Amino acid sequence: MRLVSLLVAASLGLSACASSTFTTEVKGESTVPAGPPGDVTLLNGLPAISSFAGMDFDKNQDFKNQGIRKREVTSVKVESLTLKVLSPNDQDLTFLDSVEFYARAGDREERIASRQDVAQLDLRPPNPVLSLRVDNVELQPYVSAPTMSIIIRGRGRMPEREVRLQAVVKLQVETGLL
Repeated sequence: MRLVSLLVAASLGLSACASSTFTTEVKGESTVPAGPPGDVTLLNGLPAISSFAGMDFDKNQDFKNQGIRKREVTSVKVESLTLKVLSPNDQDLTFLDSVEFYARAGDREERIASRQDVAQLDLRPPNPVLSLRVDNVELQPYVSAPTMSIIIRGRGRMPEREVRLQAVVKLQVETGLL
């Protein structure tokens, strides 16, 4: 009987040290200005997404719902990153050649997702969604920093009309419970 009690106690002890995972999502919007009418103008960058600047994950609702502080995070990986045309709904993404997203905290920066040859992907209206290729980057040092930003970079041609884009970043968060 002692062996059974010992095994039960050991399994309870191990489960108390088990890790927990959850998904959180951050969203943001950016508006790409229209180019001059009748002229092809190179697009050498994409406007910043203001809600991705200076993020403090202790204020993230999913962290609060889990009762987790960012200092308790042991691993964070990008699960998916999408870029969607919100308006005009009949706009495609042929004005983009490439797009990249970077995590930044302090003077440290690392690419988290990218997509090349976007114009050739034939993403058609209404409201096309571009799924980026996610890099296998550990974001724990960024998430646990005082603040973290996600930077968007892109190249292509300025669209004929102003285009509003939405970026959605899904993060897989792991914590070690003691």
